[in-house]
This record gives sequence, structure tokens and C-alpha cells, in this order.
Amino acid sequence: MSQTEQPGFPGDDLREVTIAELQAALEKGEVSSVDLVRTYKARIEAVDWSGPSLHSVIELNPEAEDLARALDEERKTKGPRGPLHGLPLLIKDNIDTDDKMHTTAGSLALLGSRPQQDAFVVTKLREAGVIILGKTNLSEWANFRSTHSSSGWSGRGGQTRNPYVVTHNPCGSSSGSGVAVSANLCVAALATETDGSIVCPAHMNGVVGIKPTVGLLSRAGVIPISHSQDTVGVHARNVRDAALVLGAMTGVDDRDEVTSNSEGKSYTDYTQFLGTEALKGTRIGVLRKYYSGYNSHADKIFEKSIETLRNLGAEIVDPADLPTADEMKASQDETTVLTYEFKADLNAYLSTRVADPNYPDGKVLRTMEEVMAFNKENADRELSYFGQELLEISQARGPLTEEAYLTALANNRRRGGKEGIDAVLAEHNLDALIAPTGQPSWPIDLLNGDHFGGASSSPAALAGYPLVTVPAGDVFGLPVGLTFMGTAYSEPTLIKLAYAFEQATGARKSPEFLPAFNFPKPAAK
Repeated sequence: MSQTEQPGFPGDDLREVTIAELQAALEKGEVSSVDLVRTYKARIEAVDWSGPSLHSVIELNPEAEDLARALDEERKTKGPRGPLHGLPLLIKDNIDTDDKMHTTAGSLALLGSRPQQDAFVVTKLREAGVIILGKTNLSEWANFRSTHSSSGWSGRGGQTRNPYVVTHNPCGSSSGSGVAVSANLCVAALATETDGSIVCPAHMNGVVGIKPTVGLLSRAGVIPISHSQDTVGVHARNVRDAALVLGAMTGVDDRDEVTSNSEGKSYTDYTQFLGTEALKGTRIGVLRKYYSGYNSHADKIFEKSIETLRNLGAEIVDPADLPTADEMKASQDETTVLTYEFKADLNAYLSTRVADPNYPDGKVLRTMEEVMAFNKENADRELSYFGQELLEISQARGPLTEEAYLTALANNRRRGGKEGIDAVLAEHNLDALIAPTGQPSWPIDLLNGDHFGGASSSPAALAGYPLVTVPAGDVFGLPVGLTFMGTAYSEPTLIKLAYAFEQATGARKSPEFLPAFNFPKPAAK
């Protein structure tokens, strides 16, 4: 019998629960929001902070029960605000909250300061009646500190572990969000992505990840890497729940001018597009070159997924490779853009923070240079496993007016978008493209870093286009996801295709928190 099948973990009755099921129980009075907060907190303490010790939750909100109590009373007197009313969600620790919690991107360097207001997406969730239960651990600085980091490690939160096999990596940078959702520590969580940071943890932890078009959701109040690639997104255990949370956060925000592009292209309810027959008559292109073929185990699941899509009525165009695949593979332009923008964007963000009265001896760091100095002064806590070479490269960059930056940015957008994803969609008259999200999880290795073999997120990252990943199968118990990708603001299409695939396959399995990888037995002689 697995650990999760044994009695003893609080909240086992909430395993695999959906948003609709929680709302039904709340409406019937079978449970209250206060009950949910207490149960999830107890489960986090038992599963995440002890027991399997996943280290996915970096901090709990001390005001969560008070918020839940107020929302319970509002439900009684006025009725629910909507489908998220009174539900506890977790958010990644690079998303600002103006409350008693910290926002640090996992770095000890930011404990001396705090944001002055909620991130726009947090404001939207609060308006929808969501209780921010706590913050999730992440790869420190959203995994843009070292070229040989261990995904899921931060100076503040330690190493997040995969709930399927706790000796294995959860991927990053939204490690804690993916793990917490998979381990049933919350019903959904907010994540962020620059290139792969939503979809990779989703696929390695067996959950759904929606990485929206850059500009669909505001980035105001999110600790940045790159204004041309960063986006907030969602982790949930099923497509419907992820779509519900996504719709609650859309809207134009004056603090993030890129959101003006979403006007008339966004929805407050993406569940309206869901349907089990959505794949019939669609044309799906298969990415082969570079975006599959790097892992034989993932490829087997991918081939099975293609056949499933075909059986569900999709016309498969195979291959449908990106015309710019070779250029993207050979280019360093993405790193150039990210290192330029990280310095400029982080310095701008840090200038908005104020002193945290709970840390009277802490410093308010205003620049990337000051962060680097802090890390050196606290090397035993911050630099013991790997360095900060990406910070150093970024710090050496000049202003965003330099030709090297402008050329690289234009190349990225062209290769990923107009001459990449858009070109192949148009050439074959496709509704979407598919690829394996990545390889199965690797063992945690803090000394040598991630054992990364390949992934499919980069073209959409360069273009600022959306991705949806769903569980597709597993390799000896380690999950593998299937990614659907499309052009800008194609979330309705990707969500409905992913939902139809999900409903047909039911590939997600609840994790068992295995203490070590179970090596397959050799075949009998």
C-alpha cells in the first residue's frame, strides 16, 4: 500500500478534488472556507514540511483563517462572488502581496524589503474571493542566477522535491507551485514563466500548466527577468480548473502597458470553450526537429499521444517542423535578451520596494549589483552549491538602446513568431502544434546541477505565445506531459484541445511520495 493510501495524512479526503466539487461542498454547508484553510495548512505541515518533506511551500499566510471567516460570512449574507469564492490558492514567491507574507523570489537578499501593493493578478484573485494561503518555493530568481543550478532550490526555501519520487527533481522555476498542486496541498496555484518555468514543472509533477500569451495577464508586481518573455500562469490538476483561475486574472492594467494588447482578445471564463469533441476536424502539426527525439521514453508517450489525437478525430500533419528551428538551435540571442532585460527590469522593480519593519536590521537592496554583493557576503547560505554567473553577465550589460540587444530581440520575435510558429501554422493550415513537454524527471543533483536533455517551450517563449501542457503518461512512475502550442491569444483553442485530450486519456496519477526510484526488475533469463 502506498503512503498516500494509508491513513494519517490530513486532507486525504481532498485528494484530486476539483474546484466545482469544493464549491458544491461549500454551498451545501458540508465544509467552510475556514475548514479548508485549516485542513490544507495541516496537510502542508504533515506532507510538505515533514513526512515526505517536499519543501514546496515556503510560507503560510497568517491571515488566511481571518480571510476565510470573512468570506464564509459573505457567502451566507450575499452569496458567492463566483466559482473561486472562498478557495485557498498558493502563489509563487515572486508575486507581490501587500500583507504579512514576504515576496523574495526565494532569495535571502530581499528579506529586508517588501512590496507596497499587491500584484495585479493577486488583486484580481482577491476580488474573485480567493484566499491566498501562502507562497510556494521556486528556483531562486526564477532560475536565472546560475548556468548549473538545481531546479527548485532557493536560499530561502531549500530544495523542492518531486512528489512522485522525492529524490527526483521537480523542474523549475515554478517548482513549488507544480509540486503543491500535484501533492494536493491546494486546488490550484499561480506560477510564472520566461521559458519553460510553468510547463516543465507541470509536466514533471503530473499536472496541467497554462502559460498564456505575454500580455494576457499583467506582470505588475512580479519580480522580473524579462519584460519581453515573462508571464504569470496557472498550475492545476485538470484543464477546467486551470481555465477557471486563468479567466479570473485577465484584464487591462495601467501598470503593465503590454496588457492593452489583450483588449478584445481575453476572456473572463475560458471554460466556455471546453468540450470532449473539440478535436474532431482539427489539424494538428507535430514538431519533430529538436523538440522531440531527445528522450526515447518521452518519445514513446508522444507517439501514443499522437495516435490518441488521431483517434479523437484530429488530422495529424507529421512532421510540421519550424522553418527557423536551426536558427534558434544555433543562436544565443535569447540569452542576450534575457541578460539585458534582467538587469534593467530588476533594478526598476527593486526601486519600488520599501523597508520591511519585521526586519529592522535588513537592508533595502535597490540594484542587481547590491544583490550580488549580498550573495557574496552570505556565500555560505546563498552560493554554497552554485554561483551567480547569470547575474554577473547581466550586470555587465549596457542599456536597452544598444544594438546588440535590439538585434537579438528582433531575431527572437521573428524566429519564434512570424517565421516560426506562425509560418508553420499558416503553411499547413493548422489549429495547433504539439510536442513532448520535456524529459522525465532526473535525480536531484545540487553539486552538478540539472541533467537537462531537451524541451519544447523556447519557440513560444521567444514569440511570447501561449502553451498548455497536460499529463500524457508516465515512465516508471515519473510523469511526462504533452504540450499544445499556438499563435498569440490562441488560449481558447489550446485549452479546448488539451481538455479533449485530457478527458480521453485520464493520464494523471496521484503521487505516492516514493522515497526512492523503483528500478525495474531485469527480465527473467
